[in-house]
Formats: sequence, structure tokens, C-alpha cells
Amino acid sequence: MTSHSVLKTSAEISLSRQFGEAVGDLPGSVAVRDLREAAFAQFARIGLPHRRIEAWKYTDLKARVAEAAPLAHRAGATALAEIAARPRDVDGAIRLYVVDGHFHPEISDLAGLPDGLSVTSLAAGLDAGRADVLAILAGLDIAKEDAALALNTAFMRDGVVLDVADGAEISTPVEIVHVVTPSHAVSVHSRGIVILGSGSKLGLIERFVAGDAGHQRSDVLQVVVGDGAELEHVAVKSDDPAALAISTLTASIGSNARLASFGLASSGDLSRRQFFIRFDGDHSTLDLSGAVLLKDRMHADTTLIVEHVGLACESRELYRHVIDGEASGVFQGKVIVRPGAQKTDGRMASNALLLSGEAEMANKPELEIFADDVACGHGATCGAIDEMPVFYLMSRGLPRPEAEALLIRSFVGEVVDRVGNGVLAAAEQSLREGLDAAIDVWLAGRALALPHGSPAKGKA
Repeated sequence: MTSHSVLKTSAEISLSRQFGEAVGDLPGSVAVRDLREAAFAQFARIGLPHRRIEAWKYTDLKARVAEAAPLAHRAGATALAEIAARPRDVDGAIRLYVVDGHFHPEISDLAGLPDGLSVTSLAAGLDAGRADVLAILAGLDIAKEDAALALNTAFMRDGVVLDVADGAEISTPVEIVHVVTPSHAVSVHSRGIVILGSGSKLGLIERFVAGDAGHQRSDVLQVVVGDGAELEHVAVKSDDPAALAISTLTASIGSNARLASFGLASSGDLSRRQFFIRFDGDHSTLDLSGAVLLKDRMHADTTLIVEHVGLACESRELYRHVIDGEASGVFQGKVIVRPGAQKTDGRMASNALLLSGEAEMANKPELEIFADDVACGHGATCGAIDEMPVFYLMSRGLPRPEAEALLIRSFVGEVVDRVGNGVLAAAEQSLREGLDAAIDVWLAGRALALPHGSPAKGKA
């Protein structure tokens, strides 16, 4: 049973006021406005998620969010020009910009799009009342009670809608760059939709970039993977150290289809990456993986629900956390096998490396199985760095920080190596170099904070 809020916090009162002031200016037809109002009514009933809601037990937003930041305004021409001039992370990619929650076609790569790929703004789709977009916005049943998703539905202003035609194999990667520009804290609510027709293929990269103002960001990506289609997705978070970021991915997967999603998170004060995924067809595969690097007092939560409805589908979830200082990590994974979803093959694993005595990790894997011919399992581990390989490397002349860095890189390497093995193979080198660079930055920061020669002790 869902716990409901009785006393409203200052942040919840502010959100209610913001919605009342903004709803008339938000894009969308009458049907969209009805959807927004219903979503905010749901949020108002539940309130900011808190520890008495089981899915948010370890990430108490009600306690962590003291005030709601004001809504971001549209960026000016000078800021857009500076953003467009930045170096590209993936050579040859179709780069699309979502700045302060608004899609900006004027600085995006929309000329000469490959045949079969259509790019439009979410705001245009909402104003036009596109029936397929409205159906996707309605969401999956397994996500109906999520207050964070409801809040995004209420406030969503813009984003990117990608349509891939039946049979279109888009060999050029698409890169969506989400940027927050203000020097003061703002809130941004963006939403993207990806619709893959039957037999189509797409590689999608999302990058999240912000300054250091303590922004509050809510982004949602909703995906429909048609029969025989394939989507490979990579998300890289480079938020400011004080950011609060909630990312949601929902997906419905058809028959003989494949969805792979990898995420790297190495910054931000509080982050949560949540998945709601359903196998609607038969003989399909899902591969979810991620690397989470935490230090200081960072908190990162990965929560997923995978629902098997079709026959003979395979799901794999593998996450690696590296936690230093007084940081805390969370992994909650639930695999549901519905009656009739026979021959389901599901494997889920969460592994954490604790680098200090104050580091914490909460693992909560679950299986709900209502079919009798399945092969499902889960595992979770927590531990410190093994001193034997550290001693071996130091005996070969490496200082302790460098020895530990090699072992940490090896630990996360298994999940990083999964990137670019599908549709994104053409961008594999650029992606790997970017991921390695982000990991190097985190390791360098840790080495500076680590007293020379001191061991990293963790507790399971």
C-alpha cells in the first residue's frame, strides 16, 4: 500500500504553487493538460517520495529536498552559441541539444538526417495532440504509482521525439546533450520519446552537463521498441557536485527485439536512475548495466522493475558501485515473471567496492515469479579492496593510489566493456575514450584526497 503525505513540506507547497502558475503556459492540447492535472493530483496525494514508500526506502526526497528550485527559463542566444561551439564527444554523431529543458533545433544537427529518422520537439507533439505520443505518455502500469514520474509528467515542457521508420537501420549515432545553464539553482523537467518501428536499429547517447549551482533535474526517456528492432543506449552524467537528479527510463519491448542501456554516474549530490521495462513480445532480450563512482557524501540510487509478459525472453542486469568517503549507494532490482511468461531467463547482479569504513551500500534484489518454467537468479556482493593484489602491485614499484586505481578500473571495466557491442559499434572508440576520461577524473580526485600510503578500508 502506498503511504500518503499528510503534512506538506515547504518544497511540496512551492511545487503546488509553481504548477498552478505554469500549467497554463506549458505546451499541449486539452488532452495533455488533463494528463498534466491528473499527474499533479497524483503527486499531491503522494507527496515527495520518502522512506515509508518501499521503492524509495533508501532515498528520502522529502527529507533531502528542503526547497523547490524555480523553473528554468529558455536560454538566450549567447548561451546557445557558446554551447554549440563546444567540442564534440562522439565524432560524426547527430547532435541534438536540450538546453534548460527546451529543444533547440537551431543549434542541432537536423540537416541531412538519414532516411528513416525523424526528429521533432516534444512540445510540437504535445501541441498537435499526437495520439501515439499521448499513448506513450500514459505510461506502463508498473510505473503508475511513481511520484517522481508523475511530477515530470505534470511539468514536462520539451524534449526530443525520435521516430525510426520500419526497417530503417540508422548507422550514425544520435547524441542528445542535456545542458543546464543558469548560475543559480533551477529545476528542469524534460522528456524524450523514442519510437522504433519494426526491424529498425538506433544507437542513442545521452549526456547531462551542468555547472555548479545545485540544480534540480528530472528527465524521462520513454522508449517503444518494435518487433525485431534494436536500441543501444548510453547515458553519461556530468552534473554539478550539488545537483539533485532523477532520471527515468520506461520501455515496452516487442518480439525478437533488443534493448541495451548503460549508464555512468560519477558526480552529483543525490541521483536516482530508475527503470520501468516490460517485455510485451516473445524471444526478446534486455541488457541493463552501469558503473557508479561515489565519494564525499554523494548518494546514488539505481532502481529497476523488469516485467516479463512474453515468452522466452532474456534479461540481464549488472551494476558496479565504487564508494569512497561517506558516500552511499543503493541498488533495488525487481524482476516480475507474469503467468504465461514461460522460458524466461533472468539474471541480476550488483557488486559494490567499499573504499572507506564510512562507505555504505544497500542491495535489495527481488524476484516475483508466477510461471513454472523459468531460469532466474540474482546476487549481490559488498567488499573492500583485496590487499594481496595491492601488495603485489606495490612490490612492483607502484604507489598505493596507483595500485588501487588499477584495481578499481578493472572492477568497473567489465560493465564499461559492454558499451559499443551493438548498434553503437561505430562509436565504440569515442565512447570508451569518454568513459575512461570520466573515470580518470574521478580517480584523480580520489588520489588527491587520499593520504599518501594509507590503505583504503571498507566494510561489507
